[in-house]
Amino acid sequence: MSEGGTVRSMLEANEVRLLSPFAQLSARTRGREREEPECPIRPAFQHDRDRILHSKAFRRLIHKTQVFLSPGGDHYRTRLTHTLEVSQIGRTIAKGLRLNEDLTEAIALGHDLGHTPFGHAGEDLLNEIMPEGFSHHEQSLRVVRILENNGLGLNLTAEVRDGILKHSKGRRDFLYPGEADGPLTLEGEVIRAADVIAYINHDIDDALRAGLIQEHELPRDCSIALGGTHSSRIHTMVSDLLSQSADCPHLQMSEETHAACLKLRDFLFEKVYLHPRTLQEMAKATQILKELFEYFTDHLSEIPEEILRVNGGSSRERAVCDFLAGMTDRYAMMTFERLFLPRPWMIF
Repeated sequence: MSEGGTVRSMLEANEVRLLSPFAQLSARTRGREREEPECPIRPAFQHDRDRILHSKAFRRLIHKTQVFLSPGGDHYRTRLTHTLEVSQIGRTIAKGLRLNEDLTEAIALGHDLGHTPFGHAGEDLLNEIMPEGFSHHEQSLRVVRILENNGLGLNLTAEVRDGILKHSKGRRDFLYPGEADGPLTLEGEVIRAADVIAYINHDIDDALRAGLIQEHELPRDCSIALGGTHSSRIHTMVSDLLSQSADCPHLQMSEETHAACLKLRDFLFEKVYLHPRTLQEMAKATQILKELFEYFTDHLSEIPEEILRVNGGSSRERAVCDFLAGMTDRYAMMTFERLFLPRPWMIF
């Protein structure tokens, strides 16, 4: 290595030499909210990835619901395993298109940090309660900008923050044909697609395991277009994205594969996410969070000091919202039990 050079500068030079013209180069980041010395070893997006990986919010994902609340089996997905699957699929797409894998992985690892306990049931309740509404992608950005690191945030680059904010799509299309409000980077578009590819396939797998659906109920035309197994569907979706998006400034899919993905997603909403058994359990979870919200709104002093400090100039509802959104499923249930359920009488 030449005098004055660093490992980081060597890696940045490799990006210039190897990556696609459409890739986001680490050396050309739009920067951080607060200036800081650059790491001599890690390019900016690798540094961001590491900060997210070591955060408390990332560790809590292991005990947050993906779809099935407090599953009895060990093989159901959690918010953490979902995040890892999104990361793996995203990196495969990024590698195939010669995009920035570090940026792709950083966005993937951070995209669900703001998710509530009990999955979308918790998100829906907080959206209903909070005057300004609530969404997990905005809360994920709030986590990395403000709540982590004792209120200092992680000071991530603009590209990672943007990808986290814009990963969510609800039931809208996950492909961006160049709209003005789309992700700043093609890597951000990759995670929007990888998120859908991951959850469509692992939610089918989990729903089959739970007995909510049977194999023969899957739409036949989707199985013909994508394949009849978990691995074949993912392979088809990723391969199609790579073949259709080569040398393009935005992600593209063939009409047949794209339509099959959207149809499978609609199938999941109808047969799994809105299944009576699913809704019954979600209603219980919603009630737990609703009572916790009311309790802590009246007992603000019981919220951790660091959350109160961050929210010093905000409403008490905002502080309670941050506290509840950061809870794991099991912590929320333990807190509910401690506050509202009678304990066995102790005889001394």
